[in-house]
Amino acid sequence: MKETILSVWQDAWPIVKSSKPLATGAGVIDESAFNTIEVDKVFEAVNHASTMIGQAVLYRSLTQPLDVLDEIKAKQEAVEELQSNSVLKETLERLVETAAEQEKNFYLLLFGQFLGTFGTAREEHEIEGYGYLQYKRGVRFMLELVDQIQAIEVPQSAYLKTLFDKIKAFADTRTYSLMAGPVYISENGIQSRQERKSSFSPAIIFRPRLFKPLLITLFFGIVWALAHFFPTDMFKVSVEAIPTAMIFFVPLLLIYYPVVGGFDRDSCIIPLRNEFKNSSDVAEIMDAFGQLDELLSFIKFAEVFGSSVVLPALIEGEHHRINLAGAKNPVLGKQNYAYIGNDFVLEDDKLVLVTGPNSGGKTAFCKTIAQIQLLAQIGCYVPAQSATLTVADRIFYQAPEISHLVDGEGRFGTELKRTRDIFLATTAKSVVILDELSEGTTFEEKLESSSNVLNGFYRKGNSTILITHNHQLVDHFVGQGTGLPKQVEFAHDAPTYKLIDGISRVSHADRVAQKIGFSKEDIDNYLADAK
Repeated sequence: MKETILSVWQDAWPIVKSSKPLATGAGVIDESAFNTIEVDKVFEAVNHASTMIGQAVLYRSLTQPLDVLDEIKAKQEAVEELQSNSVLKETLERLVETAAEQEKNFYLLLFGQFLGTFGTAREEHEIEGYGYLQYKRGVRFMLELVDQIQAIEVPQSAYLKTLFDKIKAFADTRTYSLMAGPVYISENGIQSRQERKSSFSPAIIFRPRLFKPLLITLFFGIVWALAHFFPTDMFKVSVEAIPTAMIFFVPLLLIYYPVVGGFDRDSCIIPLRNEFKNSSDVAEIMDAFGQLDELLSFIKFAEVFGSSVVLPALIEGEHHRINLAGAKNPVLGKQNYAYIGNDFVLEDDKLVLVTGPNSGGKTAFCKTIAQIQLLAQIGCYVPAQSATLTVADRIFYQAPEISHLVDGEGRFGTELKRTRDIFLATTAKSVVILDELSEGTTFEEKLESSSNVLNGFYRKGNSTILITHNHQLVDHFVGQGTGLPKQVEFAHDAPTYKLIDGISRVSHADRVAQKIGFSKEDIDNYLADAK
């Protein structure tokens, strides 16, 4: 079970990007693949959540995507219901927009830093005074959220119904009762109204305000009683003496405020906020609300993308399969009407070898495959005319890495370790994308090592895509009948960014060198100018 966002936020002021990918083999995507396929940019493209909790939930989904078919389909069904039920969608949109304006009040209550009696708040996480205002605003946010969800008609899809039920169920919890008040402070600790019914110990009622009419009345009642039953000159106050008495009343106020306010803050507000912060009920309702906002974010992403998007058809399979028509990159293709879409099919074949000149679009296309697979597994729309795929238990993307001094293995060894870790973690249901193999060794050894690695992945049965300039390696696997050759197309010495059948045997390195101003002619001109 995933950690709740609130539990991740426990020790720091809330941030959206708080979740982390799991270790290699422990989740669908690991940190290396997460960074290589630029999931942060995918998040920025998809993120249209209104609330901080919604954005944090979306980011968590991308760092730790689902790998259970039924769970993903349930999210898809929820998205479809929101799309078809405009009343429900618009109601939830209004709810999250209102919440977006108020939610920081709740975070300030839970995570804010008290500055003391005379401190002045200069940062959003600082609380001045005794915290009465922050307490009232924070609990009001939660109470109104529950009230608003209870007023909405129960949705049909199981996923949405579960989220609604979690939020509504909060109304039956001790935490909700404490938020709704009154709160009692007794020798048994903090008690709610329900708990107080079965307790007979003395208690103080906490009310979040500095002015305590009962306490003040009690004080003056004691003074009156002393004056009535023990008449002395000190209690004889004439009209003329009132101004003089006020001189003594002001110091009493200076004592009253810090004593009462400090007691409420230290004995009531801080213990209550700690209980709220550590409450699994609060964590559950916040996650559920964030998940509602996440669904709305998927719909907004689809509405503004600017090209065809679909909820992919998810199918069962003994090994990974994917079939895309007109697939576009979720990041580069957003509102880019000139972006070239591509078809891609990997079903009974298990190994695709992609060749082509430098800057022809090989890497961009392979990242598109990984990013679409990732979006599919969080229940989101994917940019394509049609998409059918199985759920991947692992999504790996290996790119050349620079070795570090502490590695002691050099570039070849560093890369091979990563390849080994990927190999051991994969199954037939995994997606593996390899951007070149066996760098940092001789051509002959590179050919042999790459062949061994690809044969291993092929025998495991997962979907493996290799980006390579080594057309001899591609020839080898095509000759064996175990590799499907694809190349990025060039026409008139320029890339078309289309993926076509075949093997590219040229790299167009001279074109890239000329483009960046470091061709043979550029070098010669530089040396001539330097003389």
